Amino acid sequence: MNYNEPLAERLRPKTLKDYVSQAHLVGKGGSLTQHIKQGLIPSMIFWGPPGTGKTTLANIIATESGRPFYTLSAINSGVKDIREVIDKAKQSGGLFTTKNPILFIDEIHRFSKSQQDSLLQAVEKGWITLIGATTENPSFEVISALLSRCQVYILNAFDKTDLETLLKRAIETDEHISKKNIELKETHALLRLSGGDARKLLNIFELLVNSFDTDNIIITDDVVLEKIQNNTVRYDKTGEQHYDIISAFIKSIRGSDPNGAVYWLARMIEGGEDVKFIARRLLISASEDIGNANPTALVIANNAFQAVTTIGYPESRIILSQCATYLACSPKSNASYMAIGKAQQLVKQTGDLSVPLEIRNAPTKLMKELGYGDNYKYAHNYENNFAPQEFLPDEIKNEKLYDPGNNARENAHREFLKQRWKDKYNY
Repeated sequence: MNYNEPLAERLRPKTLKDYVSQAHLVGKGGSLTQHIKQGLIPSMIFWGPPGTGKTTLANIIATESGRPFYTLSAINSGVKDIREVIDKAKQSGGLFTTKNPILFIDEIHRFSKSQQDSLLQAVEKGWITLIGATTENPSFEVISALLSRCQVYILNAFDKTDLETLLKRAIETDEHISKKNIELKETHALLRLSGGDARKLLNIFELLVNSFDTDNIIITDDVVLEKIQNNTVRYDKTGEQHYDIISAFIKSIRGSDPNGAVYWLARMIEGGEDVKFIARRLLISASEDIGNANPTALVIANNAFQAVTTIGYPESRIILSQCATYLACSPKSNASYMAIGKAQQLVKQTGDLSVPLEIRNAPTKLMKELGYGDNYKYAHNYENNFAPQEFLPDEIKNEKLYDPGNNARENAHREFLKQRWKDKYNY
């Protein structure tokens, strides 16, 4: 046993049976379980927070499907490295095997467009099965051509039960730690410090255990907080603080506090946070938290995103600050956000209801003969460009999904809707 290896590395599971968490992917009915058992592995992207088992799962897939395994890190690999690995993979795969090699790329979101482009032919031709790992939304960070050739699987942060299972496994099975008499009385502080990151949890736990000068160890929350400094990292842009600080930033905007917003923005900037990540969250906030109370907010947030993407740091800090303070000072409404949530829930409950005949498209003679589009009232032919008619399926025709917020702009929306739908909806 190499005790110089971190505990998280020593406990890294080698088989699917020992893998903890992600039951939705690799549990009994998981979406990946049958693929792994049958050895029919598609190219895929694993998206999830740090320490959720992305690298481990890729290794297990390669082992249990009996495939050659190659790995690259996007931090220190270029196009030349990619081509070299693809050439090796083609040779090891051979011409007469369906078990093409797996190429695992950690932090694939850090690859440039040209680097990602260099993977396309190998994935398309089946020379490799690509498994990419990312902590960032692949819709934004992976080029569409590559994304369309891969399945995206989301890995969730470990829950309390998963993390406690790992601690118990460390105490019982690790050759070094199992020699000690450890009583784990409380776990709350350990779990909070880990932020759902299994790797971080195990490494903190090992640091804690090694801080005792006795083999008889009792672990409580107070002991953990006393021995492990809670503020050793000012801003970890891949760990717990990444999520805590962006949460504080958005909640400050939602709470109309430009001071809080610009403070948490400064924390992210000083910590080296990705400028596009911040700008994307501003875009979301402009729609989710401000919406139709001030539609200009979305325009400004979108312009800010385009601007910071073009110029980057350090000047982007000014644009981000302008946008953040503007959003914080805007009137707030989540009415459109709530409306789409209600609508999606209604769709799940009622299924694929038929489109009313009068508002169906009628591009062919047969469709016209069947009544498609009959009795449709073209709004512009009527006074005030409005004619009452039914736009929802009969089964849900009285559902009101959009309820305007209580602010100047949406009160005007409410008055507009009252005048037109007074006999149908209660606005």
